[in-house]
Amino acid sequence: MAKRMMTTAFAAALAVLGAAGCAEAKMRLIGTIAIPGETFDSFDISFVDQATNKLFIADRSNKSIDIFDVLTSTYIGRVAGLVGFTGSNGNAGPNGVATANHGTEVWAGDGDSTVKVIDLKTMKIVDTIATGGTKRADEVGVDPKDGVFAVANDADQPPFITLISTKPGHKILGKIVFEHATDGIEQTQYNPEDGMFYTDVPEIDKDKTKGGLAVIDPKTAKLVKIIPVDNCIPHGQAQGKAGKIFLGCNAGTAKNGLPPQMSVVDAHQGKVIATIAGPGGSDESAADNKNDTYYSALGNFPAGPTLTVIDAKTNTLKEMVPTGPGAHSVAVSEKNHRVFIPVGKAAPCGGCVMVFGEE
Repeated sequence: MAKRMMTTAFAAALAVLGAAGCAEAKMRLIGTIAIPGETFDSFDISFVDQATNKLFIADRSNKSIDIFDVLTSTYIGRVAGLVGFTGSNGNAGPNGVATANHGTEVWAGDGDSTVKVIDLKTMKIVDTIATGGTKRADEVGVDPKDGVFAVANDADQPPFITLISTKPGHKILGKIVFEHATDGIEQTQYNPEDGMFYTDVPEIDKDKTKGGLAVIDPKTAKLVKIIPVDNCIPHGQAQGKAGKIFLGCNAGTAKNGLPPQMSVVDAHQGKVIATIAGPGGSDESAADNKNDTYYSALGNFPAGPTLTVIDAKTNTLKEMVPTGPGAHSVAVSEKNHRVFIPVGKAAPCGGCVMVFGEE
């Protein structure tokens, strides 16, 4: 069944590539990373710390943050003690994950509406910070300059973002409530170009054609504005060069009925500057700014889970590569340009991390 699904996805990807004028794909599966413990099947966000060359994955199956070496594509270890999958996605965790304080700590949103702080030297949870919600603390972003961590409670009604200091004491700096976000809030990223957080807002006032990119000032803990992003349902996000922000759109699924597309926003201009037709059904996105490439994990692509590869210089589709069951999360190393995609137990590997590259 999994093989048939991947074959179907590949055929669909080739059709899209032909329409885009691409001759052949370059990315290919170059290996997999086995994950010990309980069968790896429930997971969320992947994150690569580009300075330490470590990959972190929110592993709900093992109630842990799993750690990998991206240079050798090997499993290093894990820190357990998180909520895990509870049977309800709204209270499952871990979810979002990122490093803070020069890569010495991991901060993760968890299913009990808390943030877990992990000391990577001792490999232990050293703090648990309550966000005040009733549902999971989900996707996250870190401002390393000002020492501010942003975490979204996407499943609470209304959804909100909590800003927390990464400095000792972990003070709550503010809370931004999204009254008009009627389909939660998604990926948050820090933009070093202007020192702002940017958060995907999939739907505004119950109109699926109207979404946005919220701009949050970490210094004042205030919402500055929402940049309109139409017909996209933004879920994934990656910070490119010179203020460019790539959005992985969830548009294009059978459920929402919108044409599949990806979008690119210019933070300086405060507007969408490019729309890339063809790929859709995205969740997480990532950028390799050393290689001028955006990636998006199309976990909800109708033809099957697919990795979309975008040329960041021209904002055009390069290729689409089939992945595997449950593949909605993606991270990339700017050191060796390998792309990491977790897949569930229905994949041929039985639950692992797929590693893609051009070598």
